[in-house]
This record gives sequence, C-alpha cells and structure tokens, in this order.
Amino acid sequence: MKSLNQRYAGLLALAVILALLPVVLTNPFYLDVAIRIALNAVVVIALNLLMGYTGQISLGHAGFYGMGAYASAALTTHMNWPPIVALLAGAAATGVLAFAVARPILKLKGHTLAMATLGLGIIISIAINNESQWTGGPDGIGVPAFTLFDVAIEGEKAWYAVSAALLLLMTWFALNLIDSPVGRALQAIHGSEVASRVAGVDTAKFKARVFVLSAVVASITGSISAHYIGFITPGMAGFFHSIELVTMVVVGGMASVFGSIIGAALLTILPQLLQTFEGWEVVVFGVILMATMIFMPKGLVPSIAQRLRSRKPKEA
Repeated sequence: MKSLNQRYAGLLALAVILALLPVVLTNPFYLDVAIRIALNAVVVIALNLLMGYTGQISLGHAGFYGMGAYASAALTTHMNWPPIVALLAGAAATGVLAFAVARPILKLKGHTLAMATLGLGIIISIAINNESQWTGGPDGIGVPAFTLFDVAIEGEKAWYAVSAALLLLMTWFALNLIDSPVGRALQAIHGSEVASRVAGVDTAKFKARVFVLSAVVASITGSISAHYIGFITPGMAGFFHSIELVTMVVVGGMASVFGSIIGAALLTILPQLLQTFEGWEVVVFGVILMATMIFMPKGLVPSIAQRLRSRKPKEA
C-alpha cells in the first residue's frame, strides 16, 4: 500500500508540474526545450527498464530511434502514407528487428553485450546514410507535419501537450510494470539470472520482451520527434546519441523511473548551456558520467533518496 501511494503521489506531482510548465514557460524557446526533455524522457524510461531493472546494456538504442524517425520521414514523403500509419509501420518494423536479434544478442553478457548492441546501432546508422534515395543520406530529409483526421499538430503548445501526455503515459506504464509480476521477474534477472531460472523464470523470454518493448518505444518517439523537428539527419541514429541516452539513464538513476526524467532533463538542458563551447559537449558528458559513477554510482535520484532516508532516524 505504501509503495502504491508513493507511486501515484509521484505520478500526480509529475502531472501537476507538466500542467504548470506552459503557464511558466511563455518563451517558445523554453517550451521547445521542455518538449525535447519530455520526448527524451520517454525513451530513457523505456531504456531504464532494460538497463536499470533487467541489467542488460544497450549502446545502440539510437538506431531504433532513427528507424522510427526515418520510417515516418520516408513513408510520408515518398509514398504519401498518413503519418499515423507510417509511425505504426516504423514501430512494427523496429519490433520485428529487435525480436529477431534479441535472443542471440541477449545471450551475451557484460562488455560483449555492449559491443553487440553497439554493432547493431552502427549497422542501422550506416544503412540510413547509404540509402540516400529514401533517407536523403548525410544531408538529411524533411518531414511533413503530423496530421490526424486531417488536423495538423502545429505550434509549441500543441506539441507540448502531445509530449507531456506521452511522458505521463510512459511513466504510468513503467511504474505499473515494475510493481507487477513481470517487473519483479525483470528485477530478479538483474539480481541473478541463475537464481531466476531456478525459481522458474524464463529469463530469455523476459529479456527479449523488455528489449523489444524499449526498442518499439524508441521508434515511436523517434517518429514523433521527426514530425516535431521537421527535418532529420543521420546523427539522430548515431553512436553519440546512444551514449547520450545511456548517460541520461546512469546520471538520473539506474532502476529509477523518475530518475530517468531527471537525467533526461539535465542532459537535454546541458547542451543548450554549452552552445558557446561548441564541440566540448562530448567532454562534458564524459566528465559528468565519470563523476556520477565515482560519487553517485546509483545515480542522482536514488542517491539523494538514500541520503534522505538515512537522515530521518537522526532527526527523530
């Protein structure tokens, strides 16, 4: 019951913050940053289910993000598909690919798993660069406005409403999944795969399912981001973007849904603050990741929560 109350208290607090932000952020630039934070947070929450709760490393998730983005761009531009159909087609193709590679890849562990997922991401990135007749190659491709029932989503306020709703939905889904038997099975796998198998958990099935889930969420978010931005380049499917997503998970907090949101917020805002130091973002990302792993190995939110809990008896 206590866990249930905490879960919905956090979700309610997030809903209140998201509702108040458009009132506070009257500048379109700040609203644009808020939209990007929300979309990044959706991907990071799903990636945290894979990394933080199941203990499976992925350094190629930007490839799935790029697949969704380019599926929407290519199908709506070259084949005149409705945006929602293109989005679903991209998500389905990503899900099929993730399912096809999940079992062989997820048999690996540690750095070999990281290298395998990195290789998958690189293959997707190369394919996007080479298929220039569909993707525009290194020059990128324009993406038409997202329309649903002949109504176009336009303007920062409309897109903020969409991104905030997606973030709330993903947060609610993740919190419920974690407290379900499936979530407990995922956490058991993280603790010990051998013990999980002895307890009757089909570890291969659960790892494959969460891998596919996180890939499909990345694809859907990539499609929505592509329509919002209006122009995409292969960089969104590149290695550095995958590292950004992993850094958001680690900095915010492994196995923490709200930590994912904090990590996404911090590392989405950071490049905006470093625009005058072009080219140094990679160095700063590396320093932040190193500092977090040294001083707060569990991430910001879990570490702060642990310190607050440890102080309560002393105050009493």
